[in-house]
Amino acid sequence: MQPAQRRGLAEEAADRIREEIFAGRIPPASALREVELAASLRVSRGSVREGLAVLEREGLVRSVWHKGTHVIGLTESDIQEVYDVRGALDRLAATTAAAHASAEDLDELDWLVGQMAAETAAERALSLDLEFHEIIYRAAGNQRLLAAWHAVRSQVHLFQAHRIRLGHDYQDRVEREHRELARLIRAGQTKRLATVAEEHVHSARRALLAGLATPPEDQPPKS
Repeated sequence: MQPAQRRGLAEEAADRIREEIFAGRIPPASALREVELAASLRVSRGSVREGLAVLEREGLVRSVWHKGTHVIGLTESDIQEVYDVRGALDRLAATTAAAHASAEDLDELDWLVGQMAAETAAERALSLDLEFHEIIYRAAGNQRLLAAWHAVRSQVHLFQAHRIRLGHDYQDRVEREHRELARLIRAGQTKRLATVAEEHVHSARRALLAGLATPPEDQPPKS
């Protein structure tokens, strides 16, 4: 049986690497080398290996035999797959939550929307955004649906963080779109809610793809 401390180090390694990926300091498609990570984190290669396995289960990294481990890319195929799955999941979660959410759940959604409106840092707004959706999934009361959300949550976080770095309208939309979702869930308007929940996801996908297609101002377009 593994010592408890070793498992703790593996989880901490996963946390630190995940943070670096979300912050963009380890960019999409980057190679993740155990020796370098172990030296940087001051843990064993075994702890790094276990930590990377955690991130692979989250879909944040991929390991390929003889090619090593890499952060997932930002290809159109990756983006389409993740957002298609999330769109279907969010639609079901929102409509189910409308029937099962408690008064406390509804109040917390409204509170988070208020926090989004007051937040000036996009990275913090993203944390509130993900917390908002976590509450919806939990309020739905379906453990398998919640597990499916957790399977893509880290990938969604990475893609949304990159969308923010591209500067493509995230701050303009975050409070308005979530306020509408909270209102419809509280009102139990499931037909309209299903459409809005799915469009909320697909608009995020379109914004990310548009941002990727537009080169930064300080770089010339690709030939």
